[in-house]
Amino acid sequence: MPNPSRALLLSSLLKSVSRSFYLTLRVLPPGMRDPVGLAYLLARAADTIADTSLIPPEKRMELLLSLRRQVNSFLDEEALTRIAVEVASQQTDSDEKVLLESLGSALTVLSQLSESDQEAVRDIVTILTKGMEFDLRTFPDESSGQIVALQEFAELDQYTYMVAGCVGEFWTKMTYAHVPGTFTGRPEVLLGRGIRFGKALQMTNVLRDCGKDLRIGRCYLPATMLAQFGLTPQDLLLPDTSLPARPLLFELVTKSLDHFREAIEYTLALPAFSIRLRLACLWPVLIGLETLLLLVCNDDWLDPSRVSKIRRNDVYRIIAFSVPLVASNRLLRIWFERLIERVETRMRG
Repeated sequence: MPNPSRALLLSSLLKSVSRSFYLTLRVLPPGMRDPVGLAYLLARAADTIADTSLIPPEKRMELLLSLRRQVNSFLDEEALTRIAVEVASQQTDSDEKVLLESLGSALTVLSQLSESDQEAVRDIVTILTKGMEFDLRTFPDESSGQIVALQEFAELDQYTYMVAGCVGEFWTKMTYAHVPGTFTGRPEVLLGRGIRFGKALQMTNVLRDCGKDLRIGRCYLPATMLAQFGLTPQDLLLPDTSLPARPLLFELVTKSLDHFREAIEYTLALPAFSIRLRLACLWPVLIGLETLLLLVCNDDWLDPSRVSKIRRNDVYRIIAFSVPLVASNRLLRIWFERLIERVETRMRG
């Protein structure tokens, strides 16, 4: 039986820092909510530490590694106080500030989970923080005026695993642990599809946020791929580069669609009666595909003021339409295939 105070803490924090993920969490089977919600909160806190640009990168790295050590060992009140003083005090978002100041309570909740859930949460937070560490080690200080690009697509692929593919892997393990008998088929196939599910979502984020990331010195588009189209990372900052860079966008969207196809098979492998799990998977797939459609239709996709982000009303539309269709593989597949076809038709011109 869940601990009421523990459930209240996780629920209130999640609702404040991520309303969209909070909706997903609420439809999960009860046994999955605490480990999944806690993993999200710890990762969100780590991400806030890594992204607080008012703090020098080397200090962010130190605090990030400190949090990782605490997740994997024992509470360190002095270290938590440092995070609260040095990072929480820099937050303009009061919800992020409350989250950082609640880390002690979150780590206490971690110690109350079952041993297997503790291990799974520690593993996922460790991998995610390694992705954040990769960002801090690879890219320059946001105010340096420099841009560094990843070199090869393999580097981007590994990055998408560290920051999202591992989440699909974790989600699958939690499903096996807390809703046994849900998946049919070989576990290694489902774990692989779960990884590609996460990669699909992160590739979408990389493409959507490219213009913003470039302006803080981060180019996730690999240099070797840019060179194939006669481009450099610096070229992507120019006002008229969105159109000549569209062939590269389309190539990466095509790779993303391949991941999404695996995410669709993952979702449809869930039995029709697993309504909550199906909805939790359906929504990010549909939102991701609609985001890709906006991207390929956006002639200014590199302009940070023209970001391809779906509107809140569209999210509500997806939620409303998905509920009556959730149990039908046939109707869901039609919906998925039509969205993919619209993206591919647009790319063909």
